[in-house]
Amino acid sequence: MKKTIVLINCPDKKGIIATVTNFILAKKGNTTYVEQHVDHELKGFFMRLECEFDQDEKKLALFKKSFTTNVAKNHHMHWEMYNAEKTPKMALFVSKYDHCLYDILGRYASGELNVKIPVIISNHKDLKPIADAFNVPFAYIPVTKATKEKAESQQLELLKEHKIDFIVLARYMQILSANFVTQYPHKIINIHHSFLPAFPGAKPYHSAYERGVKIIGATSHYVTSDLDEGPIIEQEVVRVSHIHNVQDFILKGRDLEKIVLSRAIKHHIERKVLVYNNKTVIFS
Repeated sequence: MKKTIVLINCPDKKGIIATVTNFILAKKGNTTYVEQHVDHELKGFFMRLECEFDQDEKKLALFKKSFTTNVAKNHHMHWEMYNAEKTPKMALFVSKYDHCLYDILGRYASGELNVKIPVIISNHKDLKPIADAFNVPFAYIPVTKATKEKAESQQLELLKEHKIDFIVLARYMQILSANFVTQYPHKIINIHHSFLPAFPGAKPYHSAYERGVKIIGATSHYVTSDLDEGPIIEQEVVRVSHIHNVQDFILKGRDLEKIVLSRAIKHHIERKVLVYNNKTVIFS
C-alpha cells in the first residue's frame, strides 16, 4: 500500500469532505485520517488527509489527473498530493552559532527527524568540526557584499546537485536575496528570537534584559522576500524575571530556539503546514 498525504484549500461549501473521501474510495483508496478547518471570516476550507492506495505510480498519476478534473476544478481547489513514504532531503545553512545545529544533528542521528541531510552550507568554517563529527558534508561558501550574488549562485547549484527539498536556516546570519527565496517558496525555514516587546539589533537579549521584560520567545517561519515577515510555523515563550541575568536570558532563548525550530521542521516534514494569505494552518 502506498501511503499518501493530501493537502487541500478552497472556498468553503457543504459536502467537501464527503466528495473528496468518496472519490478516493471510488478510486480504490482508503482514507485513514482526516483533519479540517474552516476560516469563517475568509470563508475558506482547509483539509489534510492521510490515504493508502494499492496502486503504482502510473495509476496514481491518473488519479491526480482525474481528481483535478472531477473534483478540484468544481470546488476551485488548490491541492497537493505527497508520497508519505519519501524521505525528504534537507540542507542546513549555518554561520557561527552552534546550538541549533547541534540540536538538529542530534535529533537526526537518533532517528527523530525523518530526513536526509546531504549537505551543510556555511559562510564561516567554524562549525565544520560539528559536521564532521556527524559525518555530514560541509560546504564553506564565504559571503560578502561584493560576492553575495556569486555565493548564492554557488549555493543554489549545490542545492540542485543534491536535489534538496527544503532548507533550514539554523541561525544563518545572512539575508537571502529575493531571487534565492523564489527558488524555494515556502521551503526555507528560519528561526529567530521573538520578544514582547521586540528588540532588534545585534544584542537582543541584552536589550531585553535592560528593559526588564517578563517574557522572551522564539519564532520559526517560512522565509519570504520581506525580512522576517513570512508565514509563522511555530512559536514558544518562557517567563523571566528580575532574578535572571543576561546570560540566563541567552540560555533560555537558545533553548527556545532549538525547540521551536525542531517543531517547525517536524511539521514541515510531516506535511502538516498549509500556507495561505501569509498565514498558516498547522494540522495536528
